[in-house]
Amino acid sequence: MVSAGDFRKGVTFEKDGEPCLVVDFQHVKPGKGAAFVRTKYRNLKTGAIREEAFNPGDKFPKANIDTRQMQYLYNDGELYYFMDNETFEQVPLNYSQVEDAIKFLKENDSATIRFYHGQAFQVEAPNFVELEVTETEPGIKGDTASNVTKSATVETGATVQVPLFINTGDKIKIDTRTGEYLSRV
Repeated sequence: MVSAGDFRKGVTFEKDGEPCLVVDFQHVKPGKGAAFVRTKYRNLKTGAIREEAFNPGDKFPKANIDTRQMQYLYNDGELYYFMDNETFEQVPLNYSQVEDAIKFLKENDSATIRFYHGQAFQVEAPNFVELEVTETEPGIKGDTASNVTKSATVETGATVQVPLFINTGDKIKIDTRTGEYLSRV
């Protein structure tokens, strides 16, 4: 059990049977009345963020989140298959479970998958990936204004804003947390 008085950023707990992660917290001791803990937390299954005040003595079960590195194998049209590199067990996941990460994953890439009570609920791509640009408008000679960008589609289907000098066939480095172009490779 974890008490609300012990909340810190990154602490996981169960609320109404759902796993939650403390995003932000503040211990408040007003001049009158009892102290309380103002908490901002994310439901790990739905991604919804809530703000709520708790009594510091409130106790919650600790949510045990299992994190595993797995390899993305393929998509059969409906499901996305990932393989545990240690046990070679394959885990099929639907699009709603992988939608944030799949736009940056190629076949055979590694991904971080989080499990709660044996059920996968979140897939995370590596922080940085190198992908090839498959389609973009050609840069116009003389158009050299600073910080001007254009859309580019990479080999996984994701669309990224890139500088004008990037052409089709170039390999680029992308930050998957923000979806931003970092550099040409």
